[in-house]
Amino acid sequence: MFDESTLKKGQARKLHALRKSLGRAIADEAFSKWLQQAVAEPGEDENANTISDALWNLIQEGRLSIRRGGYVVRRGRGRVIVEPA
Repeated sequence: MFDESTLKKGQARKLHALRKSLGRAIADEAFSKWLQQAVAEPGEDENANTISDALWNLIQEGRLSIRRGGYVVRRGRGRVIVEPA
């Protein structure tokens, strides 16, 4: 099924709450099914990769510096809005 010692804090809390409300046998089965679905790693974000690739050349040339704390990039009406984070 699963090893309780390798669970993260949030996962352990979820397991404990399920056991408290459903009982040990049902909770363990439900948690193992949930864990199998939740373990799937999300794929890479292609948009983030495109943005980082476009900016990396400018950073290497010294034409762009990203300050500490970074920036927030969002869409506006027909434009791109860049604000300090």
